[in-house]
Amino acid sequence: MRDDMTGTDRFTREREEMVEFQVRARGVRDERVLAAMRKVPRHLFVPKGFERAAYEDRPLPIGEGQTISQPYIVAVMTEQLELQPEDRVLEVGTGSGYQAALLAELAGSVISIERLASLADQAHKNLARAGVTGVQVVVGDGTEGYSPEAPYDAIIVTAASPGIPQPLIDQLAEGGRLIAPVGPRECQDLIKLVKRKGRVESIPLGGVCFVPLIGQFGWRGEDSS
Repeated sequence: MRDDMTGTDRFTREREEMVEFQVRARGVRDERVLAAMRKVPRHLFVPKGFERAAYEDRPLPIGEGQTISQPYIVAVMTEQLELQPEDRVLEVGTGSGYQAALLAELAGSVISIERLASLADQAHKNLARAGVTGVQVVVGDGTEGYSPEAPYDAIIVTAASPGIPQPLIDQLAEGGRLIAPVGPRECQDLIKLVKRKGRVESIPLGGVCFVPLIGQFGWRGEDSS
């Protein structure tokens, strides 16, 4: 079995079926997104013992009360970012590193912020094992964004907050796109923002359920249980 993205591994068929039956069949049409999902070895971004479930249509636990989202939701959010090869992307919530790996296939540079140092460390290892380059993982409060590399052409938030953190809106470039789950802790609405002439247009994309986004401009730790 190959453990990087330079050759074929025994999960190639599972990836193909995931893309065709879970993603394309449900309306995702961006060929670059589909190609990235065929290429990135999702089984390298789940805990040991979960590899055979990596390509199933469901979220999986990755430790610290966090999850890797189901493939379909990952695909929808990625497609809605409308990424171009030169784009600078900010990801809030690195988790296992899988979403960051997809972003790296589609954009010019990726900054990914993870609040939990243990997950950031594991994501580093997962990305290296998969042969992914172009991702900078930062430990910090993702609700504050990452101003040293702002502005960003696209921002993706992989945990849910009561509202979209203002620092993220401020760090979005003109013409930039932001995708985030917004709403109560139980279930939320997936929202797309597009910044035009300093103002943001909000586009609803449907209902989702994500773990809480903890931070100064998200849920407070004591409010997340």
